[in-house]
Amino acid sequence: MISWLKNNDAIGTVNRGVPAESGLCTLCLSSCKGTCETWMSSLVGRKLLYPRNFGDITAGANHVTSLGIGYHALRIQGYAYGAHGAKDNSPDYCLFTNVNVETEFGNEVKTKCRIPIMTGALGSTFIAAKYWNSFAVGAALCGIPIVVGENVVGVDKKSVMSQGKITSAPELERRIEVFLRYFDGYGAIIVQMNVEDTRNGVAEFIINKYGDKVILELKWGQGAKDIGGEIQVESIDYARFLKDRGYLVDPDPYDPKVEAAYKARAITSFARHSRLGGTDLSSAEEVYRSFMDSIAYLRKLGYKRITLKTGAYGNEALALAIKCASDAKLDLLTIDGAGGGTGMSPWNMMQHWGVPSLALHAKTYEYCKILEEKGKYVPDISLAGGFAREDHIFKAIALAAPYTKIVCMGRAPMIPGFLGSNIEGVFKPEKKAELNGHWDELPPSVTAVGKYPEEIFAGWEEVKAKVGADEMDNIPFGAIAMYTYADKLKCGLQQFMAGARKFNISSIDRSDLMSANRETEEVTGIPFMTEALDAEAKKILNW
Repeated sequence: MISWLKNNDAIGTVNRGVPAESGLCTLCLSSCKGTCETWMSSLVGRKLLYPRNFGDITAGANHVTSLGIGYHALRIQGYAYGAHGAKDNSPDYCLFTNVNVETEFGNEVKTKCRIPIMTGALGSTFIAAKYWNSFAVGAALCGIPIVVGENVVGVDKKSVMSQGKITSAPELERRIEVFLRYFDGYGAIIVQMNVEDTRNGVAEFIINKYGDKVILELKWGQGAKDIGGEIQVESIDYARFLKDRGYLVDPDPYDPKVEAAYKARAITSFARHSRLGGTDLSSAEEVYRSFMDSIAYLRKLGYKRITLKTGAYGNEALALAIKCASDAKLDLLTIDGAGGGTGMSPWNMMQHWGVPSLALHAKTYEYCKILEEKGKYVPDISLAGGFAREDHIFKAIALAAPYTKIVCMGRAPMIPGFLGSNIEGVFKPEKKAELNGHWDELPPSVTAVGKYPEEIFAGWEEVKAKVGADEMDNIPFGAIAMYTYADKLKCGLQQFMAGARKFNISSIDRSDLMSANRETEEVTGIPFMTEALDAEAKKILNW
């Protein structure tokens, strides 16, 4: 097992806990005072691309790319000539700042994105609700899609149902409308549906109220767990409300023994679980037919843009998801590798179930290529599972190119929301509770950057120019932090792409990668670094 370093002395970042391959701590606290790479990027932006104390230091790489199988064991090629996808191949134009990182996905209707990233599904977990304003406004400002996860309607105490179907959904409506307020044609609001959402009539409610402003996403699973989504609630009354809504609640809040244990404080919380999907289906063929019937129904309702999210299941389920997305002409298929999550998944399930991202994504490329060679429609692909940095974005797009159009990031874009809310709570103490801020004063990790908001956030002036000075009072600091973080990702991606001589996203391909060890070569089909382009090299020597 690879032990990832907690400190990066070159850029001055430190992880509080044990870092995962993504560079994030395995346990990310909303109250954290820094200073991992994503946390610091939310303040200083693209400055964090470079070693600190410039002019007084020299810095060298410290990497473990030769050990183990994973995205860390893919390396990005650089080239000494050429400019693919550039509007003008002159040296004066081919600057990394002119690399176009915009992307789009979709079948008949294209969804444009300013950066090739989207958020993971932010659903019924309370942390998503608490910081939604930061997440949604940030996504709209960045021009990227944000996903409203499953069960938001079902857990909302204020939602109203009639004959088992939703008629009012205040929390879902809030989430959609916060994003749409700042939506400028780039990005999208995507609403995810699971078994309970389907039963509750969420699809019908959305199409009637919002029409084609919302993309609908069906969910088969995720990279964090092999079981339905869950949250924990501390109130027995809320637990009973959820059970009455039809959810599995564990332990049973109506059991007298459980009630007694709750009163004695032996039981302090209840887990609400979603149902497993497809339990009444016994073969891949049955799943396929049922799925196609569901899509036909949604098309009849009026949905023009539909996506599918699947998890870290094995090869058969992966192929089935790709086949269904192909035949249903879906706009996007998100494939989430094992190990992900936003905080509520059983820990050992996160550790031990499913196919890790690199292996799953390598098979995604293989299966998409089979469909393409058969002349079939290949859905646009979004890859997910432990991504947080610009090199992750490049590698994921290249690994399954040309099918990957966008990369899904779950935990990483949430960190700016936490950080910005904590900072805003210090400057606006009267709103601290509303903002879910944790701090009473700025910690040294922030004051080392600046003492007032315009100084703390590198992206402040860009956001101000975008929305106008009068609107800045309405922009959450968490959204500004997210914009700052996204700018760092954009700049870093532009630099990688310029070095690979690729000036737009569609020019990136698998030849832009090489494997750093034989195991990764075997899994991905990406040549080992001493063999990548070796034939071309020997041709030159034989001129």
